[in-house]
Amino acid sequence: MTYPETSAVEVDEKLVAAQEAYQYMKKRSIKDRVKLMQAIAQAIESAGPELVKTAMEESFLPEARLTGEKARTVFQWRSYAAALENGACLAVRIDTAVPDKTPPKPDLRKMMIGLGPVAVFGASNFPFAFSTAGGDTASAIAAGCPVILKAHPGHPRTSTMMADIIARTLMEENWPSGVFSHIYGYSNESGAYLVNHPNVKAVAFTGSYQGGKALFDLANRRPEPIPVFSEMGSINPVFALPNKLNSDPEGAASQYLASLTLGVGQFCTNPGVLIAYQGEALLRFKEALATAISDIAPANMLHQGIAKAFSTNKEKMLAQQGVAVLATAKEVGQEGQGAAIVAQVDADTLLAHDHLLEEVFGPFGLIVACKDRQDLLAVAQKLKGQLTITLTADEGDVTDHVDLVNILQDKCGRLLFNGMPTGVEVCTAMQHGGPFPATTDSRFTSVGSDAIKRFLRPLCFQNWPDRLLPDELKDSNPLGIYRMVNDVLTRDGI
Repeated sequence: MTYPETSAVEVDEKLVAAQEAYQYMKKRSIKDRVKLMQAIAQAIESAGPELVKTAMEESFLPEARLTGEKARTVFQWRSYAAALENGACLAVRIDTAVPDKTPPKPDLRKMMIGLGPVAVFGASNFPFAFSTAGGDTASAIAAGCPVILKAHPGHPRTSTMMADIIARTLMEENWPSGVFSHIYGYSNESGAYLVNHPNVKAVAFTGSYQGGKALFDLANRRPEPIPVFSEMGSINPVFALPNKLNSDPEGAASQYLASLTLGVGQFCTNPGVLIAYQGEALLRFKEALATAISDIAPANMLHQGIAKAFSTNKEKMLAQQGVAVLATAKEVGQEGQGAAIVAQVDADTLLAHDHLLEEVFGPFGLIVACKDRQDLLAVAQKLKGQLTITLTADEGDVTDHVDLVNILQDKCGRLLFNGMPTGVEVCTAMQHGGPFPATTDSRFTSVGSDAIKRFLRPLCFQNWPDRLLPDELKDSNPLGIYRMVNDVLTRDGI
């Protein structure tokens, strides 16, 4: 089924409705918003098998993966609702008046409020959790911001089904339809029109560097610039340090390969590059990797565009003098499929060619051999911003490489000690974001309830009568939320 591109006139109408809904949402209590979010979570959870079946047909993702992703989506709505209900995301700060101070100290009460309508661009690789009803939509609505969702062209039927679930729930819960709007756009111009619209006050995007950076640049050229929260990819390097690698190079190879090829390598936390000292342990690691990779069968990628980009970017890497194929899957794969491949290079070649540290979205790995510590530190310094960096190490390795750890802390949003970076837990302490170009704003996360903070701004009320204040700021704390009152965190009234 083909969905026609939403016209500019229709987009305008939806954005007028979104602006009206924004004003309406400010009048409703956070308890009402929590109830709405819980209702949306329940509606998604109750959706029949047709939702998963449709996503399977459009994305080629397996049923088990999509079933788990659907459950994650439901959990996101519920956990973000809980963060709203307890007031954690509102960051309420109250400093009561001290009239006999010289000069008198006023009564000051600050809280976070929604920015306004948010344009969300659906992601290709997570049709549930990062797309139509994904974390960006859930966190924007938690913040009190209506959402205008641009369906990803890779799964328009899935997006439409999920949008219908949200729309029905809004109607059943007596919220205006402008709280969530769904549009189709297949051209760069349609995305640009949305970002440039004066009613849009923030943008959320998950996808390529080219797409995310283009939206960021557009938003900053507006007469009124707006924040863009783009997640734009990452090579998520793994540094395999000597003590740990020497102890079990075969186990390290198995773990790395499993993460590299998970979901045909189509995770934003795919560990695309592994860096280690040259020597016997690295040779054993590569031998084990070469043996294991041959048995990994090619599989369908999300859509033809991603498969084509994977092939093009892989060939660009392999065309570089000094880069050699280490191992590949036995089967080449058909058109639209991704076949696992790992290449190898020395640190000197890597450092001389910037494009070798660019993301190849798919099951492609690059093993980098360093002669010494100087090489290792030079590679670390060369890295651009990453979502994750992993140390395959023991405690002695870390003690011996404090200088490396200090460099890596400046390069990523999540620094792992062993394990692999694929798998992003939805919880408050998770940081899914990183320095540019991994994201356009490293101060925020797109996963966990702190994601709500992206779409909020502070507003301070000075010397207001208690009865005229928002419930969040009243002396009695009628909502029972967490508040910092005169520098003490409490849920008690004043």
